[in-house]
Order: sequence, then C-alpha cells, then structure tokens
Amino acid sequence: MADETGAGAGTGGVAYSEGVPCWVDAQLPDVEAGKRFYGDLFGWSFRVAPGDGAHEVWAYVEGAPVAALAPKPDGRLPTVWTVHFATPDALALTARITAAGGQVITPPAPVGTLGAAALATDPESAVFGLWQPGTHTGFGRRHEPGTFAWAELYTRDTKAANSFYAHLFHDALFGPDAAPDFGRAALTDVFPAEMPPHFLVHFATDDCEAALGTVSRLGGRVQVPPFDTSYGNVAVVTDNQGASFALLQRKNGNGRREAPQEADQTEQHPDELRQEGDDRRADDTPARGVRDVNAPVDEG
Repeated sequence: MADETGAGAGTGGVAYSEGVPCWVDAQLPDVEAGKRFYGDLFGWSFRVAPGDGAHEVWAYVEGAPVAALAPKPDGRLPTVWTVHFATPDALALTARITAAGGQVITPPAPVGTLGAAALATDPESAVFGLWQPGTHTGFGRRHEPGTFAWAELYTRDTKAANSFYAHLFHDALFGPDAAPDFGRAALTDVFPAEMPPHFLVHFATDDCEAALGTVSRLGGRVQVPPFDTSYGNVAVVTDNQGASFALLQRKNGNGRREAPQEADQTEQHPDELRQEGDDRRADDTPARGVRDVNAPVDEG
C-alpha cells in the first residue's frame, strides 16, 4: 500500500509539511554490506542515488524511495541512522534553531536539484537533519512494513524538548491536521549514564519476532527485546555494522501517542505546549519564504 496521507509521494511528489519526518539515511562503513543486510531484512532494492555517481544509494519498496545508505566520510564519525525533518526554508529554520538554543552542524547546502540539506542539534545535542525539497520530496512510502514508521527522541529533559520542538514544528505537532510521527521519551536510569540524547528511527514490521530472528541471522544484535508501548510493540536492534534502529509492530494500524512524561514531571497538555512554542516564536521572527534550493547559501 502506498502512502495514503497525501503528505508526499517521494521524488517529484507533493512536499511534506514543515516538521514532518520526511527522510532517513544511514552513515555506514560499508554500504555494500548495508545493502545486503537491509535488503534481506526489509526486502529493499537499491539504486545509486540521483546525481551521486557511485557513493550514496537509495532504498526502494515497490519502486518508491524509502531511505538512503551512504559511506561515512570519516571513520571517526558514528555509524548511525539520522531522521530529517521537512522544511520549505532551511535557512530560516536553522536561524530559529539557533535562536531557540540549538546548534547548526552543517548549514543548508544544495544537493544538486534534489533539494537542500542541513544538520543540526537541539539544546541537549541530539542530532537531526533538515530537508528542503527540490525534485526529491522525501519518502515515497511510509507507515507500512519495511518503511519509516516513527522517530523517538530520547532526552534527559522531556519538558525542555517539548518546548523546543513545539517552537520549531508547532503545526506539525499540534496543528488541526497534525498526525505526528515524532515522540519524546525520557532517558531514565535504565539507560547507561553515558548515553547521550538521540533520535531513534523506527521501521514498521508486521511480525516483530520474525524480524528479530532475521536481524540475528544477518549478524545484527538485539539491544532491547520487544516491549509494549501505547503505539505498538517495539524492539531496539543494531545492524551488522553497529547502526541502531527500532522495529515497530503497530497495535491498531496507525495509532499515535502523546509525548510521554517523566515520573516526576508536571503533566503538560497540547495547549500549554502550543503556548510555549508561540511564546518562543515571538522572540524569534526571521523572514520566511521558499528559497531556491540551488542558489548559493550565505553562511555568514
């Protein structure tokens, strides 16, 4: 089943709204090994990414793009999956990120005619990407087995994270038509003390136990066995090169959940989070507008 949300249809499709997760990619030491692992696990086929020569590859499900695998440019960098949030104006969004206490790692830069990409962190240093669409709008399929299903931010301060992301992505999280694919959860004492805040990309499966067996057979590792959440059955795994991701088997189709609360945290309601986002936006109002993604980006 193709994406039925109307939010996007991959390359050449309708752009996703700002703040909606629209693409994921993995930085791997060995892309060919990644193709074998994920091709077997999710049934992905692969093609060289448009305009990339022979480096990054895109993964496809029934002809629609669903993810990318790229070689790590530096062996010291982490082997990791990164989630990218859609924006019509990456330069304006990076300005808002900085004003709200985040940092820009890589300023917006054009990727041929595909779009413009940037990399940033929130105030707790959790890394995420931004994507301003050109000819490539993002996922061609999602919310089905073998495709993106959810992004969970593990953070030490969920209240601060809720405020920061409500400020950035107010409409995507709390707008009248919002159906968020993005939650926030606390890094509690069950996590190692040295674990930093981070995003965990979830891929859908219709049989979590069978998928875990395939992960193990392919040389991956089960980090956290299946556990129930209000939005489905989740297991955390690593691939055979150390990139972590989650497998999600939905309980009731496309059920979503509100952001979880820490045990000692005062409950917050969507209206309160909207107000926090509104208050922060009032202090930070850079000009917005769709920019030419192929135009040079002023980094000064």
